[in-house]
Amino acid sequence: QVQLVESGGGLVQAGGSRGLSCAASGSIFSINFMGWYRQAPGKQRELVAVITSGGSTNYADSVKGRFTISRDGAKNTVYLQMNSLKPEDTAIYYCNANVVQSTWRVENYWGQGTQVTVSA
Repeated sequence: QVQLVESGGGLVQAGGSRGLSCAASGSIFSINFMGWYRQAPGKQRELVAVITSGGSTNYADSVKGRFTISRDGAKNTVYLQMNSLKPEDTAIYYCNANVVQSTWRVENYWGQGTQVTVSA
């Protein structure tokens, strides 16, 4: 089993910055990619950003130029630096990891979510 523990959510004013982190622990051989998703009230969960083990990144158009994803492979931790936050960034942010647990087992795991609220 693998656990993803997120931290860093909270209340921030529009135009401000906030950093999120997510640490994976448990039965991990390696991690293919880690990412952040978000879900706003009444909306579907959407991809925010993802980073591969090789460092390649992909961002949602709505956050390009404002958010930066990074990872520490040695710590199995992924970070999301959010700058120039907007009220529409308000959502529960979920960490996701695609984990190789053995030569025959690859599983997708989710964190419990952390609330980010951006006030106007």
